[in-house]
Amino acid sequence: MSITRREFLKDTSLAAAMLAAAPGGELAIGGSPTVGTADTAVKELCLVALDTARTAGADYADIRVMNVRRQTVSTRGNRVSGLSDNQSLGFGIRALVGGAWGFVASKHTNRSECQRVAKLAVEQAKINQGAMRRPVSLAAVSGFPDGVWRSPIQTDPFEVPIEDKIELLLAANEEALRVRGARFVNSSMSFVREEKTFGSTEGSIIEQTIYRSIPFLTVTAVASDRSDFQSRSSTEIAAMGLGYEHVVSSDLEGRAGQWAEEAVQKLSAKSVEAGPYDLILDPTNLFLTIHETIGHPTELDRAMGYEANYAGTSFLAPPEEMIGKLQYGPEFMNIQGDRTQLGALATAGWDDEGVPADSWPIVKDGTFVDYQTTREQVGWISDLTDNFRSHGCSYSSSWDSVQFQRMPNVSLVPGEQDLVLSDLIQATDRGIVIKGRGSYSIDQQRYNFQFGGQVFYEVLGGKIVGMLKDVAYQGRTLDFWRSMDMLGGPRGYFLGGTPTDGKGQPTQANAVSHGCPPARFSNVDVINTSR
Repeated sequence: MSITRREFLKDTSLAAAMLAAAPGGELAIGGSPTVGTADTAVKELCLVALDTARTAGADYADIRVMNVRRQTVSTRGNRVSGLSDNQSLGFGIRALVGGAWGFVASKHTNRSECQRVAKLAVEQAKINQGAMRRPVSLAAVSGFPDGVWRSPIQTDPFEVPIEDKIELLLAANEEALRVRGARFVNSSMSFVREEKTFGSTEGSIIEQTIYRSIPFLTVTAVASDRSDFQSRSSTEIAAMGLGYEHVVSSDLEGRAGQWAEEAVQKLSAKSVEAGPYDLILDPTNLFLTIHETIGHPTELDRAMGYEANYAGTSFLAPPEEMIGKLQYGPEFMNIQGDRTQLGALATAGWDDEGVPADSWPIVKDGTFVDYQTTREQVGWISDLTDNFRSHGCSYSSSWDSVQFQRMPNVSLVPGEQDLVLSDLIQATDRGIVIKGRGSYSIDQQRYNFQFGGQVFYEVLGGKIVGMLKDVAYQGRTLDFWRSMDMLGGPRGYFLGGTPTDGKGQPTQANAVSHGCPPARFSNVDVINTSR
């Protein structure tokens, strides 16, 4: 049921006055707006847009008003190497007319501009009907007229002085450079705050404030004769949907020395002998493999051939031959799509179509059972899944970009036995432990791949016997996951993530997390990357 302006404003009589108070009716949103409080001016703007779109002929319309702030502080050695702090405010309107979309955006957040843009979105949708192959049909969703959600942060990173951030980074650099052989160190911390208000003609007015915090350090060691150099990055510290408390708890200063020592150790590590090994993948490495071999291929638009930018299409096609039929891995393998996980990067209260955050199985007991979907997509496969609700995977990184299907958090569920990394090592006669994400490549169907790592350890007779280098593993997605023969439990669970996952044209970046415990994979091909 839609909500009228009269119904909405009966308890918010200050809305019109707030609009009038800003010069020219422009929304008065400053550099550090108060978060978590209802902004009646923004909500009134949404209702103006929706009413205008309806009057102009839209069957459905939605609006996103976004105020996004991004800050990065970077250091190298004992110096600050970079500082950026920028903010972007504007709105975008989608209109659906006769099964075709129109989308128009503007940075001028005032009433008259909002009305103009809404009319243009409807006009564009009418024009796009001429190129329509099949009409868009949206899955049902409830209206949320007073929706509010905020990332569970303790400290707003944008309220922490820049000087404090620089001091923390330089102290970590100093600790890394205390290690003999460590020659270079770079560190940074980046923060994002997305304040967005979503409104739709189906009755939703939803406010969300989403934070992301990304601490990082990498140290490089150089051999005394300059014949070799090796690096070690802080891959045990993931980007998270948390506040500045995540940076503090990461303890860059306390851990920098260990990373530097490992970079130095890599200089004298034994170069791996190529061949098949049992691989024990630490979660700090495995999360990226999940992202590339499960996260991307289970995006429904890729599987249907509607999307190929940045990651290709998908081998998981056609859906009628995959859902409920394809064995992805062993029976103890379960993959969960999730936008509700505490602290994860893709976690939110609602997606950018007003769909409540969802959690659902993608792989169940080793069998592929479902894709990632938006309201527009779910009807494509509902006869195969018996699900008629969107999984809430719509997202846009900016007010001037249209929302489309983006990856949720995709995670490997821990096993029933509460095994940790050391248990997997003890059970392995001949293998390699791989920690940290490294360079990788994968084909345009997400099937043939190669992954590296940060540090590698040789395992013989259930024990680590030394460090290796020049290691990368190759495989095919289904062969690889079907070779998983041991899975860690809840104690070994780690939430990794990538804050800049590209998709679309023009490109948009999504932030997404992948949780997993350590796991063992039998008889995987390992190559020597130095040869």
